Amino acid sequence: MSMTQPASTPSHPAVRSLQVSRISTPLTGTVAVPGDKSISHRSLMFSALAEGETRIVGLLEGEDVLRTADAMRALGARITREDDGRWHVHGCGLGALKEPADVLDMGNSGTAARLLSGLLASHGMTSVMTGDASLRRRPMKRVTDPLAATGAVFLAREGGRLPLAIQGNANPPPLDYRLPMASAQVKSAVLLAGLNAKGETRVEEPVPTRDHTENMLRHFGAKVSVEETPEGGRVIRLQGKPRLIARDITVPGDPSSAAFVLVAALLVAGSDVVITNVGLNPLRTGLFTTLREMGARLEITNERTEGGEPVGDLHVKASSLLAVDVPADRAASMIDEYPVLAVAAAYARGISRFRGVEELRVKESDRLASTVALLEKNGVRTKVDGNDLIIYGTQGAIPGGGVVETHMDHRLAMSASVLGLVAENPVEIDDTAFIDTSFPGYFPLLNSLGAGFTA
Repeated sequence: MSMTQPASTPSHPAVRSLQVSRISTPLTGTVAVPGDKSISHRSLMFSALAEGETRIVGLLEGEDVLRTADAMRALGARITREDDGRWHVHGCGLGALKEPADVLDMGNSGTAARLLSGLLASHGMTSVMTGDASLRRRPMKRVTDPLAATGAVFLAREGGRLPLAIQGNANPPPLDYRLPMASAQVKSAVLLAGLNAKGETRVEEPVPTRDHTENMLRHFGAKVSVEETPEGGRVIRLQGKPRLIARDITVPGDPSSAAFVLVAALLVAGSDVVITNVGLNPLRTGLFTTLREMGARLEITNERTEGGEPVGDLHVKASSLLAVDVPADRAASMIDEYPVLAVAAAYARGISRFRGVEELRVKESDRLASTVALLEKNGVRTKVDGNDLIIYGTQGAIPGGGVVETHMDHRLAMSASVLGLVAENPVEIDDTAFIDTSFPGYFPLLNSLGAGFTA
């Protein structure tokens, strides 16, 4: 196979609006969703820190992940792609990243920006990160505040927003940090800073969050231990200055991407869909648990382990859904899936309550406000009660007819497209261009099942 260095990611995409109308035929067939975004980001970052060559199969080639590839290349890693989609990363070795010659543009990727902050804070160089208009509105202080304990200096706009200049510290001390709220991104940023520190870095999280960072660090040879706390949280300990050795990685299908196909199949009458090779990390499957509580006919088959992560196939059939009360301690395992779960709850019978969803306020948009607007503009009653979201189900009769403002948020756009497939009147989506950041080929994949999108 020929080897090429992929071109840099394109500039911010042109606006693509879309009208979605109700379909009368079922969704049927078997599909595979793109690779897991969280694991893809980490695959590139960690292999860039390792000694030797890492081969990656199944990497998500969405714009968010390509931004990470560009950044790690700018920091000294040699990254190439074969024609068959296999990626090769020749790492620099821990502590050997080089100062970038230009600003690192992270596009729309909050994950990349926050995780990379941990790496940049613990290397003795100056760097600057920026992003698109959406990313520049999102707060970074919850990451930069704990990372300041490394001795790094951060200069940012008001509220800690990008562009962000970082003067890193080549000899950072180990960190001891307790997260005030559950966030896998903040946890990971602190752990990544701890890689280049002598001694033990300790992170305590109030509830367990996705543990791809811990799993992959072990995969590359780092010593990471995890213990449960009496309060139901976790303490993660990382021994600094490990020797990271290149290891091949197989990236499973992204459960957060599978969520949109899954919910569409549940809501469109008569549907019968199989989604293959989906990651089943137990800290990522809260949506599957919740949908089953709502009455979803969802079966997991062909369960197996690949690259240290559990994987399986999802077989889903159209179902009559009932309202659900989602506990706050489940939020971390499904934080990206709440917008599309809200669509399912809007279609269900009864009143649903999603508890403790304050983390939604600091995602690509204020996803709590955006999700409320998505539903309200299409005739679905909602209520925000403190940090809880309440949705009054329509029993299969979502009026639709509204215009959805996505605020450059890919998950809002996809959730609105699912709602449009079952709403009584067409739904207008102001911009679908940013779907490619996490789910390239979303519309063709759904169309292969019979969705009939015209995007």
